[in-house]
Amino acid sequence: MEEKNMNVSEEEALAEQARIRREKLAKLMAEGKNPYEITRYDQDAHSAQIKEQFASYEGKDVCVAGRLMSRRIMGKASFSHILDRDGLIQVYITRQDVGEDVYMSYKKDFDIGDIVGVKGYVFRTQTGEVSVHARELVLLSKALKPLPEKHNGLQNVDMKYRLRHIDLIMNEDVRETFRRRAGIISAIRGYLDAHGYMEVDTPILLPLEIGADARPFKTHHNALDIDMYLRIETELYLKRLIVGGYERVYEVGRIFRNEGMDASHNPEFTTVEMYQAYVDYRYMMDFIEGMYKHIASEVCGTLQISYQGQIIDLSHWERMTMTEAVKKYSGVDFSAVASDEEARALAAEHHIELEAGKDSKGHILAEFFDAYVEDKLIQPTFIYDYPVEISPLAKRKPEDPTMTERFEYFINGTEMGNAFSELNDPIDQRRRMTEQAERKRALGMNAQVDEDFLDALEHGMPPTGGLGFGVDRLVMLLTDSPSIRDVLLFPTMKPKR
Repeated sequence: MEEKNMNVSEEEALAEQARIRREKLAKLMAEGKNPYEITRYDQDAHSAQIKEQFASYEGKDVCVAGRLMSRRIMGKASFSHILDRDGLIQVYITRQDVGEDVYMSYKKDFDIGDIVGVKGYVFRTQTGEVSVHARELVLLSKALKPLPEKHNGLQNVDMKYRLRHIDLIMNEDVRETFRRRAGIISAIRGYLDAHGYMEVDTPILLPLEIGADARPFKTHHNALDIDMYLRIETELYLKRLIVGGYERVYEVGRIFRNEGMDASHNPEFTTVEMYQAYVDYRYMMDFIEGMYKHIASEVCGTLQISYQGQIIDLSHWERMTMTEAVKKYSGVDFSAVASDEEARALAAEHHIELEAGKDSKGHILAEFFDAYVEDKLIQPTFIYDYPVEISPLAKRKPEDPTMTERFEYFINGTEMGNAFSELNDPIDQRRRMTEQAERKRALGMNAQVDEDFLDALEHGMPPTGGLGFGVDRLVMLLTDSPSIRDVLLFPTMKPKR
């Protein structure tokens, strides 16, 4: 076992363990036993399949490999556990079977954390644990730094995110979260593919800062000598594909927004955006409800999802207009508000602060929604019919042109996705994009109008339903994770100085 001086600080103790490991490496090298020279190891079984299919594996030879996670040395025989992609499996090692030299090296030169390969036959111990009886043991890679203590693990949350590789080694629940994330993305793709959608890729680097509300990251392209911007959405390129004749398209893409960070926001995150010709936002409501039910059933096996102590029932989705929701939770009926002045008076009365240039009735309705409604929407809820002022890419409602055919849906008080009957009137679209860009420029930003998109729209886009949702927030929900950083393998972190 590795020595640890308990009279010195933990940091010094870890440094001492690392020093001892390097000495062991030097010894192995001097003996001509380079633990890094093996380039291939023909692993033919994994822990889970051996345990789950024990009846077919019992007595048969297997070749397993993984990280050495424990050792229990008992003279001429020892037990260890190795960790592979699926989990732990026990290995029984005897001096008689692997040989004197290998067994002594295992006792003296191997350390917890080393990568090893084992060939042997499958059996069950007297205590009932499925194990591999080693006939061959080989050191495949020497770990020069020790793992955290088994029972303490990585206690510091910040270090869990910074040292995700260690977090994955030490915590099965973390490994399961990211296995489930992969399953969720696979289920999304499967659902969309089955409904005739085509997956596409669109540019991440854009030549202009569009007029949308989010703030982009800026970089510079040296060869072209132009500033470029990381995309804040995939929408405009996908709509150009609808113009081009693809009637159902989607993209699973990375998005970048130079904004704040909290439990539900990271500067880079993953979204799915999808567009379907000849349907409207009500169709998209039905579509996303069906998709969420499919994903939850496939990944979790149930529509009753436990999230942070709250049962979320994905089998039932409520639907309310924004005006109805504000009236329900604040008591203010904006359908009876006749003017911007009257709306501003209501905002003052309810102590709602308004941003410069955002003091129209539509903006104020949205502010009331944020203040009184959003955090109340625990069970799945569609909020639809949004003011035109905050929906520059959505089609106006024919019966009320101050509103648009737009919805967002909420679960556990969090916005999960956004959808429109897409605006396909190029003249109205130009007017709204121009107004939005002018507002941003008035705040000192370099917002521009995407002329290439408007040119495409002028060639004619069919009536289209579009929807975008955050993959990370969906993964949070289906893995019962309280922070977006728990479902991102490598969340954005401030560098350690």
